[in-house]
Amino acid sequence: MFEDFNIENLENSKEILEVKIKESKNKIEELLKIENKTYENFVMPYQEVGERLNEFITPIFHIDSVKNSNLTQNVLEECLPIISIYETELSQNDYIYTSLKDIQDKYYTSLNDIQKKVLENEIRDFELSGCHLEKDKKDKLKELNLKLSELSQKFSQNLLDATNSYEMICDDYEDVKELPKSDIELASFEEDGKTKYKFTLQMPSYLAYITYGSNREKREEIYRAYCTRAPENENVINEILKLKDEKVKLLGFDCYAQYSLSRKMAKNEEEVVSFLEELGQKGKQKAKEELEEVAQLAKEDGIDNIKSFDLSYYSEKLKKAKYDLDQEFYRPYLEQNSVLEGFFSFLNEVFKVEFVDITSKTTSWDEKVKIFNLKEDGKITGRIYLDLEARKSKRGGAWMNNWHTHYIDTKNKEHLPTAFIVCNFPPSKDNTPSLLRHDDVVTLFHEMGHALHHLLSKVEEPYVSGISGVAWDVVEFPSQFLEYFAYAKDVLKIFAKHYKTKEVLDDDSIQKLINTRNFQSSLAMIRQIEFALFDFKLHQKLYKDAEEIQDLLDSIRAKFSPIIPPSYNKFQNGFSHIFGGGYAAGYYSYKWAEVLSADAFYMFIDSSNLFNKTLALKYKESILQKGGSSNMDKLFFNFAQREPSVDSLLKIDGIIS
Repeated sequence: MFEDFNIENLENSKEILEVKIKESKNKIEELLKIENKTYENFVMPYQEVGERLNEFITPIFHIDSVKNSNLTQNVLEECLPIISIYETELSQNDYIYTSLKDIQDKYYTSLNDIQKKVLENEIRDFELSGCHLEKDKKDKLKELNLKLSELSQKFSQNLLDATNSYEMICDDYEDVKELPKSDIELASFEEDGKTKYKFTLQMPSYLAYITYGSNREKREEIYRAYCTRAPENENVINEILKLKDEKVKLLGFDCYAQYSLSRKMAKNEEEVVSFLEELGQKGKQKAKEELEEVAQLAKEDGIDNIKSFDLSYYSEKLKKAKYDLDQEFYRPYLEQNSVLEGFFSFLNEVFKVEFVDITSKTTSWDEKVKIFNLKEDGKITGRIYLDLEARKSKRGGAWMNNWHTHYIDTKNKEHLPTAFIVCNFPPSKDNTPSLLRHDDVVTLFHEMGHALHHLLSKVEEPYVSGISGVAWDVVEFPSQFLEYFAYAKDVLKIFAKHYKTKEVLDDDSIQKLINTRNFQSSLAMIRQIEFALFDFKLHQKLYKDAEEIQDLLDSIRAKFSPIIPPSYNKFQNGFSHIFGGGYAAGYYSYKWAEVLSADAFYMFIDSSNLFNKTLALKYKESILQKGGSSNMDKLFFNFAQREPSVDSLLKIDGIIS
């Protein structure tokens, strides 16, 4: 039923990949020889060829990001050129393109809406891949795609290497005395008969010191290390931007932003920029007021000019003063296993999906990985792998990755979906379980929103099932929607239980968490606007060198940001979303999709019941089960029976009343 995750033969991946690509090419050649091509005899088997190859390739990329080693790096470096060349050749194959066009023209009236969507997407993607170009331009595009995939991988590897190479040692307990006990335990080690404390740029460790570190000089030391990582990425960025500009101009676009929007829900560049600037203008005054509140607190310590490396530390103090909130108090109530058990219970109650632990019955890549089958109406419908704890060999951040997709093949066999959720939560030790921050819980809800969007799909065509075919600027909608429930009192009560006493978190403590949700919400929004505008404007024309790029970032900060980072901050060298991932000219998607997610959640608020099963099942059927089979604006309208409103987002964030 499911393919087990098995990388015993990883070192031979290149040879196996070459065989599989040859098989794929042969199968496509067979399909192209069919005289009377139809959707059934050509498009469906063509999709299956793509799915089978993707199912082999995904673990190669996945293992390099979760269990990074010289072997995984070498394997990926060997496989990347082969994959890139194959995908470019495939995407420029005139015969496939004209076959799809012919089927669309000939059978359009007899196709269902989902089949029409598959053809529409594929034909668009062939055109965006240069299928209409002359041979010399196609060859050039192939070369550019290969270089870009290699540079993207190089950017990520540079960042990971830089993250792993840094350690900050504190000899004095005074420097760590304000840290939560569990963070002190994780950082402590013995050397020459003395207890010392080690901090790294791994996110749990970095956040612990930047938020609670008593020594201002040490805070700046680790902050500086974090925001000056991988200076060599400056040259990688210049090269990526140059090649992307060259690529899209070959395809007939004015700039990369224009090219990017051709696959998104947003209609044009002006719409994106005005959307972001409108949010920025509405939030910047309140952000200034939020910063001033922190600055006043810092003045009590004699700091008259608050800096970026002070912000988390004094914000945490202010939050505690305003709401009497001690994050450390909550962590024993948010033990990882308890959170998972309660979270699954909640999902089963509202979406009628059961999670069955099968960790001991199958294989994965690390002993800490947990594996679950999903069941709906007593039938197994999907599988999920959870790799939640930080370790040195794992890339930072959190993400969901799809492996298998739900579809019905040409032999009428149902293929079930699988997905990975990867996070970097505080690791468990022999004597210390993994105790989460509430922010970690929110992250888990977010990534599970992505996973359910993929795993609950009932679409029968693989290229628009699950998250496949979903426009990039709305793909965050289901993940952000689920996040809101991580602040709901009745949801928290299901799993917030002390790991020793089993006592449930009391109402007052939960209310404090809810009250803090909008703490510095305008500062957080302005930060996202800064990232999104920088990304989008960076791709509206060619910025030729690091100085021009820095000037752009500085100009956006000057317009919106209430606090300007120190000049040594080179945030762009670590902006892996756009240089090492798929968010180039698309980072605005987080805010764009948040409008949908906030509006959908408001429907539950308006119903006066966050466990509204009728509404939850309507959401499951209208959004989650439909995957990419229809445009999200249409799916949202079917669910809500109206257009989304920006005001719902601003209300939920407490920016307007």
